[in-house]
Amino acid sequence: MSDTTSVVTSADPAPAPAPEPSGSTPAAAAPLREVGALIRGARKGRSMTQSQLAERVGTSQSAINRIEQGGQNLSLEMLTRISDALDQQIVSIGGAPQRAHLRVQGGRKLSGSIAVNSSKNAAVALLCASLLNRGVTRLHRVARIVEVDRIIDVLRSLGATVTWSEDGETLEIVAAADLHLDAIDADAARRTRSVLMFLGPLSGRYGSFRLPYAGGCDLGTRTVEPHLIALRPFGVDVEATSGWYEVDVANTEVPTKSVVLTERGDTVTENAILAAAARDGVTTIRNASPNYMVQDLCFFLELLGVQVEGIGSTTLRITGRSRIDEVVDYWPSEDPVEAMSLLTAGIVTSSTLTVTRAPIEFLEIELATLAEMGLRFDVSEEYAAANGRTRLVDITVHPSELHAPIDKIHAMPFPGLNIDNLPFFVVIAAMAEGTTLVHDWVYEGRAIHLLDLTRLGASVTLRDPHRLDVTGPTHFSGAEVSCPPALRPAVVILLAMLAAKGESVLRNVGIIARGYEQLQERLNSLGASIETFHD
Repeated sequence: MSDTTSVVTSADPAPAPAPEPSGSTPAAAAPLREVGALIRGARKGRSMTQSQLAERVGTSQSAINRIEQGGQNLSLEMLTRISDALDQQIVSIGGAPQRAHLRVQGGRKLSGSIAVNSSKNAAVALLCASLLNRGVTRLHRVARIVEVDRIIDVLRSLGATVTWSEDGETLEIVAAADLHLDAIDADAARRTRSVLMFLGPLSGRYGSFRLPYAGGCDLGTRTVEPHLIALRPFGVDVEATSGWYEVDVANTEVPTKSVVLTERGDTVTENAILAAAARDGVTTIRNASPNYMVQDLCFFLELLGVQVEGIGSTTLRITGRSRIDEVVDYWPSEDPVEAMSLLTAGIVTSSTLTVTRAPIEFLEIELATLAEMGLRFDVSEEYAAANGRTRLVDITVHPSELHAPIDKIHAMPFPGLNIDNLPFFVVIAAMAEGTTLVHDWVYEGRAIHLLDLTRLGASVTLRDPHRLDVTGPTHFSGAEVSCPPALRPAVVILLAMLAAKGESVLRNVGIIARGYEQLQERLNSLGASIETFHD
């Protein structure tokens, strides 16, 4: 999603409220929701409430809420008033969408504290899991990011009712008794790999259906075969046709059985869990990922009455339910990858910075590695997350003289160093004395994107598609860089720009909105100088 978009608007300056978007919403609702998300983001970036914005543009708070949810038509006059009130161009009327870029004034110290938001990866898994529940699912403090918006669009196209609360803090989902599988929003589905997690829950409800090919970040070849292997014991057969996965389910009643995953992947594990949860009977899943988003999914399923034994281990025993009709409230846990992003911002700018509500269980190897590199930091006493299960701490980093670790830095499945956190160690290693070998063995296409750090003055060389040599310390200097087409490398480049002397420009930054909510504004609140511009 770019920071501006084109939209066809109504000539009526005082439009009547439109129904909440659902599976029957006309095609025009999608751009309205996109515009609403842009307005919400700009408003939050200026620490403005809906009521304050409503007062400035001469309307009601409820009207602003409907606009931000994409549930109300917009006139040209209203768009102009909102843009003036927010001091930001929201849309390009009648033209092509403008691309968003970031201008960074680097070399500034950061300070203060910042709380970690809830997990993006947990949110998309929970949204997919909501298809299991015929009752009401309420998810609190859900990340308001593009990836979540895309899954919501897919759910609505299937006939689910999905609504945000007026304060934007709670998402309510009611999955229809009969979903409109043929009406799936293929465009939204193809832009997110998370749509693969619809396989598990839908296979428990339907004998046949189809899903669009999954997309996502450009990280090289990412096979779906592990998902198909995980689902075959449940009678799920998938055939790839032109742009679609054609799914047939041979049986929906699953006796007690054991499923062995050939890959300990997070989404693969979630798919197997969802398939087991959707069926009566007991399923044992071995070689399961115990990562943070998997644990969140298990905690949620327990509230739906699904029994899950072995949470946090590589062996899960699940007693499923073929029919679930519950009213459930759940708070996703905090995101350890966002926590690492924010810690990295403090480290590379040699700042004293506190990151609160960090899920320590999923950051312990990262912190141990940083300690080996000479980072000075403090960790608070533990306290419970809103879900009552995840352990949180506050982490304060201090300016430190870093040195390369003796051994290479590489990711491993949990409880190892998180695969999504590995790119941050490339920019951290660039600040350290000596040469660090970073081994990104999972994705053959990701390491090459990190070579863009050389544009900012770093010494990063590619041994092969998986290994990088990073030599420091680096004195970063400002430069213009095109945003990589992968989420974590894109954020790494942005964080390096915070440390770079002078002005930098990061072009075409839409990818960052896939996984981070208001990252620019949040970094600015700590003392960074980042502004959005368009051309």
